[in-house]
Amino acid sequence: MNHTMVPSDRVEHVAVYGRDGLKLGNIERLMLDKASGTVTYAVIKTGGLLGSHHHYPVPWGALRYDTGRQAFQTELTLEELRTGPSEFDGDAFDWGDRSRSYPHPQYWSV
Repeated sequence: MNHTMVPSDRVEHVAVYGRDGLKLGNIERLMLDKASGTVTYAVIKTGGLLGSHHHYPVPWGALRYDTGRQAFQTELTLEELRTGPSEFDGDAFDWGDRSRSYPHPQYWSV
């Protein structure tokens, strides 16, 4: 049976590639809006030096599934991702706060 639905646990850990074709990281978790029940963004975990990682939120609408690659694609590059909000392993970050502005002015609506 072909359909477009997928359980959230099958989306976690799927690779994400940027506009330049380079792998940005993997989806770590999905953030859902409690009121509407829709996915707002995915948190992307990037690889780091010595096993450390950065975690970046990417608007769900900015991700498209590539069936050939069996991965997600976004128009963001790693450099653009780095201009937005992030959490380093062990940092405290309020994943629900989208009020701060970032150098990429349309970060939350990419």
